[in-house]
Amino acid sequence: MKRLKTWRRWFTKKFGFARLVCLGLLIGFAALRVWDPPPVQEVRLRTFDMFQLLDPRHKTVRPVTIVDIDDKSLARLGQWPWSRTRIADLIINLTNLGAVAVGFDVVFSEADRLNPDLVADQMRYLDDVTRARLRELPSNDQILSDAIKRSRVVLGETGQPAVGSALDNTLPFTGVATVGEENAENFLFEFPGLLRNVPVIEKVAAGRGLFTIKTERDGLIRRVPMIMRAQGNIMPSLSLEILRVVTGTPTLLVRTDKTGIRAIRLKGIEIPTDKNGQLWVHYARQDPSIYVSAADVLDNNVPPDKIRGKLVLIGTSAVGLNDLKTTPVSANMPGVEIHAQVLESVLSGAVISQPNYALGVELLAAMIIGILVIIFTPNLGPVRLVLAGATFAAILIGTSWFFYARYRYLIDFTYPLLSTTAIYLTFIFASFVREQRQRVQIRGMFAQYMSPELVEQLAQSPEKLKLGGEEREMTIMFSDVRGFTSISETYKHDPQGLITLMNRFLTPLTNVIREHRGTIDKYMGDAIMAFWNAPLDDKAHEINACEAAVGMLEKIDEVNREREREAADGGHAYIPLNVGIGLNTGIGVVGNMGSDKKFNYSVLGDSVNLASRLEGQTKEYGFPIIVGSRTALAVKDRFAILELDFIMVKGKSEPEVIYAIAGREDVMHSAAFQRLRNITIEMLGCYRGRDWQGALDAIERGRRSEDADTLEKLFRLYEARIKDYQANPPPQDWSGAYALLTK
Repeated sequence: MKRLKTWRRWFTKKFGFARLVCLGLLIGFAALRVWDPPPVQEVRLRTFDMFQLLDPRHKTVRPVTIVDIDDKSLARLGQWPWSRTRIADLIINLTNLGAVAVGFDVVFSEADRLNPDLVADQMRYLDDVTRARLRELPSNDQILSDAIKRSRVVLGETGQPAVGSALDNTLPFTGVATVGEENAENFLFEFPGLLRNVPVIEKVAAGRGLFTIKTERDGLIRRVPMIMRAQGNIMPSLSLEILRVVTGTPTLLVRTDKTGIRAIRLKGIEIPTDKNGQLWVHYARQDPSIYVSAADVLDNNVPPDKIRGKLVLIGTSAVGLNDLKTTPVSANMPGVEIHAQVLESVLSGAVISQPNYALGVELLAAMIIGILVIIFTPNLGPVRLVLAGATFAAILIGTSWFFYARYRYLIDFTYPLLSTTAIYLTFIFASFVREQRQRVQIRGMFAQYMSPELVEQLAQSPEKLKLGGEEREMTIMFSDVRGFTSISETYKHDPQGLITLMNRFLTPLTNVIREHRGTIDKYMGDAIMAFWNAPLDDKAHEINACEAAVGMLEKIDEVNREREREAADGGHAYIPLNVGIGLNTGIGVVGNMGSDKKFNYSVLGDSVNLASRLEGQTKEYGFPIIVGSRTALAVKDRFAILELDFIMVKGKSEPEVIYAIAGREDVMHSAAFQRLRNITIEMLGCYRGRDWQGALDAIERGRRSEDADTLEKLFRLYEARIKDYQANPPPQDWSGAYALLTK
């Protein structure tokens, strides 16, 4: 122990405490990866999901066709399960059409309830002769057995969580042999029970395989077991058994090493697996072209090339039959298509795998990069530190992606990246501690001749003392209370009450803006100026600004309802608060603006001026929210947008199309809004085409429609303009723009 302390003191003095901590972290992360708890696994699996989303398997061949027991088939032929005679007809038609093999993603575990002998026992009012004749008929199961015998059919079976009845060992099983250092049985997933088909069907099939699919902890299906143990027997999966049958392989060979299963061999095919015998499914996007309806097959209404030379899987996509799975590329993929994806991957040679040596590669990468970071990072400046971190991250991600894209190997980059990041952050924290000490020194040096506010800014980030800013695309909001002068008159003897009222409505409006990622620029009496996409980036700044605007109207409604109740209880006058909001998107200059003594983080620019003008026009057009064209274009799929006018704002040389926001998406899809929108479009079209009477006629039809009062102020505005134009026509080069006379 004394030697250990001496060595630690020497190492700390020689290399620094941060390096010692980081070395311990590196060892700890290595132990964590070897232990591999579920959270570490899930991070790794999510990475592999991302790879498949970015570069899914590209189909070059389509060797599989799915005969789908879909909703169409159920609607025409009745509920599932169908009579075995119908299944026999399905097999016969597929065989006649040239199917190479037919695999069932369903199990026929019980005798057909429509077997003639069962019908004879169950139906009432049959005479003895009819019952006897029914009992003499062949069973539906026997008819299906005869159809299977004349075809190449692989039956599906399923593993069970509990042992059922004893297995009939006289029924055939697929032969499996192990080649390697370990017994394959030690690594396989095991099911205590096995649900098989009725013996008359089972014994004549060309093959039998489990269609059981094991989900990951998060419910996704990334890997499919190719071989499993069920009720003490090693069983192939449905897709593996189909491959065995069509390749004529008598016995499956399972290759193992000390780490587990490595691959499964058939004639001419080797399938790489993980240590538990699972295949990482290389998913392609869902492909509707490989589906044919079971009803169409029974009706002989399927193009022959859909079946001829194909491996045919029979399964279901019907929602009611509950066989929809979640995969990395699809939230709802029918289970039968997962088996098809496995077959396509193997037959096209487009398989992915996680080599058994992947753990060693990941540990080695983490150790090498971690040691490099420990050695060199403390000697780098901030910029070089960031560049070094980005470089190491890029190397890890790029290497992992290279192995996936080039060789289809799954090599995890998240563990070495997390390990390196933890070391990297430890050094940053150590650097932060050192900088804090430096800031204390700066405060002590400058506190005597600078204000405390400026000293703090200088200590935190001296470059912030510079005037100026940056150009950004932003969405700017101006809001103002309509008729606030009249409201304030009622408080001329109660100034404190007026302040309380202002705080009462400004607080919820401010909260709404901040909840939607807005930045409050300033308060101007009863008005608020805010903006989006600064100082933090906001890719959805137009949508967030509009959400805030609609939310502000909702909050004002809440405040008004409360004030109305209070006025009724107190017996005093009630004047509602109404807000006008202008929104505009454009380039603005944002930054610290002011003097060298006082700063304000604000925005300037032509787009700001237009937002202010639009707010002022809300009272003219009768809509509480008016937005510029760029804002409207960005949110047109999320909000009910209504074009109002083509205006020339005072002080601007270019006209602007302006819009009203009438509500969210529910309003946009309502019939009432669509009618009003169509009337407005017709009115504006006639107006800009100088068809004054047509515009007036559209206005009159609009007034007779439902919810027309919403547009009444807009109608009156255009009526006044049209009458003026009728008396004084606009010039020939008139573009339809209307010059606003006021700001």
